[in-house]
Amino acid sequence: MSYVSTPVLEEDDVIDGDCYLLAKSYFDCREYKRAAHVLRDQNAKKSVFLRCYALYLAGEKRKEEEMIELEGPLGKSDAVNRELVSLERELSTLRKNGTIDPFGLYLYGLVLKNRGNQDLAQTVLVESVNSYPWNWNAWTELQSLCTTIEMLNSLNLSNHWMKDFFLASAYQELRMHNESLARYEYLQGTFCFSNYIQAQIAKAQYCLREFDQVEVIFEELLRNDPYRVEDMDMYSNVLYAKECFSALSYLAHRVFMTDKYRPESCCIIGNYYSLKGQHEKSVMYFRRALKLDKKYLSAWTLMGHEYVEMKNTPAAVDAYRRAVDINPCDYRAWYGLGQAYEMMGMPFYALHYFKKSVFLQPSDSRLWIAMAQCYETDQLHLLEDAIKCYRRAANCNDKEAIALHQLAKLHCELGRPEEAAFYYKKDLDRMEAEEREGPNMVEALLFLAQHCRTHKRLEEAEVYCTRLLDYTGPEKEMAKNMLRGMRSESSFPSMDVEHFAT
Repeated sequence: MSYVSTPVLEEDDVIDGDCYLLAKSYFDCREYKRAAHVLRDQNAKKSVFLRCYALYLAGEKRKEEEMIELEGPLGKSDAVNRELVSLERELSTLRKNGTIDPFGLYLYGLVLKNRGNQDLAQTVLVESVNSYPWNWNAWTELQSLCTTIEMLNSLNLSNHWMKDFFLASAYQELRMHNESLARYEYLQGTFCFSNYIQAQIAKAQYCLREFDQVEVIFEELLRNDPYRVEDMDMYSNVLYAKECFSALSYLAHRVFMTDKYRPESCCIIGNYYSLKGQHEKSVMYFRRALKLDKKYLSAWTLMGHEYVEMKNTPAAVDAYRRAVDINPCDYRAWYGLGQAYEMMGMPFYALHYFKKSVFLQPSDSRLWIAMAQCYETDQLHLLEDAIKCYRRAANCNDKEAIALHQLAKLHCELGRPEEAAFYYKKDLDRMEAEEREGPNMVEALLFLAQHCRTHKRLEEAEVYCTRLLDYTGPEKEMAKNMLRGMRSESSFPSMDVEHFAT
């Protein structure tokens, strides 16, 4: 076009136009009270929303200042937004009169949520997103109110593609990761080049512990968007778990050069130093991330992990408690609290926190194993409960291969040789499939050899004994003795045991 078109103002915007633009300028400069004062006599919907929103943010700003001034021993304070009462009264009247727009409804829902009126807040936010579906902030606030799948399904939402984005995000928060992944993959068919959707798919797969796929997605994201910092802290967690030193070092250098004063950048650098074993330096960067954003959940949780490594359990407990205050659904922080109390020799407290973590993330085998080990402690010694937990861990794709071996040992301790043999055999099959060696294999072979000999299955016992002859140590001599004993007990032809040993 050869000219610049001027936006056509609505009728009420023509009247309030200059005042609105002045107020918007003050608002953009974060002078919220000045912005609200300029619009005190304006009645246009946009002006009313901007005035009310400016007052809300002014109240939030003052609340933050009071929290810093009056901070309690655990970083808590009783500071509140003093504008909420008057805003609720005004916005309620506008809604009853039918003179409120979708953005006003969003703000009214936000105020109601902060005032603790969850049910009405949900109703108002549904009205807002049905009237104007493109306000993602309204969807986000609505999502925070849907703490169960039943609440989510009860929402009366209009059909719109934004609803699919909302449901995918809500499923993720409700730990329905497969459903979330399916919804995002469906959306990717329409929004093929969306980096946001790619990052969310990576997040869902990260929660499902598909680290190899997550790594591939993030590598592609960085090729398409090389200066991206958002979500890269999750990528650093994957590299940390896989112990990819060089890749994590490169990522840390990359985000540092892009924007070193982002919480994500500090978190990535903290992960890098943690992997190097420099825990004090790692804590320094996590603290820096929290100075930039004190509600940055990952930094609190990861800092707790570092304090656990440094054996500073009181500091670890404080960090984990800050994390669960920010998000009570963060299973990693509850798990960290369990670990910290276990280190302090308080298994009853540890068990309480492990139960919370496993309730939030029942598909994670590590949490079931931690709870089982807690049941095994001398103070509790609840071996039947430990067995139940190990069974759940074995059914949750126990990648560390701990559960099967522990199940075999516990059944052996409780005098159940058949069950012990069953789990030793399963563990042995898995180790063979994964081509793993070690003391667990020796223990399994020795038990199965003795078990088969006791039950007169001498051919099977011979096979296990023969395999034990490949190892050095006392188990080799025990295998030799068993072979000699079986030779004398059975009608087997004479065997040269020393030949098997070589």
